[in-house]
Amino acid sequence: MDQKEVIDFANANPIAWIGTVDGDQPRVRGFAMWFADETGFYFHTGTTKDICRQLRANPKVELCFYDPGDGQGAGRQLRVEGTVEFLDDPALRDRLYQERPWVRTIVGENDALLAIFRLAHGAAWFWTMAVNMHEREQERVRF
Repeated sequence: MDQKEVIDFANANPIAWIGTVDGDQPRVRGFAMWFADETGFYFHTGTTKDICRQLRANPKVELCFYDPGDGQGAGRQLRVEGTVEFLDDPALRDRLYQERPWVRTIVGENDALLAIFRLAHGAAWFWTMAVNMHEREQERVRF
C-alpha cells in the first residue's frame, strides 16, 4: 500500500464521513470531498457552519471513505486520521469556484463565508472484514 493507492481510492469514492468533536460530544457527517492529491485531502464548507467552528476549536479529525464493492460483503474502507489546516489561497479559491460553480451561488461575492481546509498530515489505512480483528496491525501510510 502506498500514497497513490490512498489518493486513488479517495478520489474514486469522494463521499467521506468526517468525525469531529464538539466539546465532549462526537459529531459525524457525510461530506463530498473536493479532491485528494499528494498534498492532502481537500474540502470546503461555510464559515458559519458548526463543522467550521468545531474544526477551528479542535482540528483533529478522522475521515472514512467507503467502497461497498460488489454488495456481497462489507466492502472496503479507507480511514484517514490527522489534523486539518485552513487555507487562505486565492488561486485555490478561484479553482474551487471554477470546478464547483454552485459554491459561488451560495457565498455570493462574500468570500469570507467560504472555508477551504485540507487534511495534509496524518496516517491512512484500509479496513475490510478480513482484517476486522487485527485493525491495529494494519499498515499505515504516513503523509
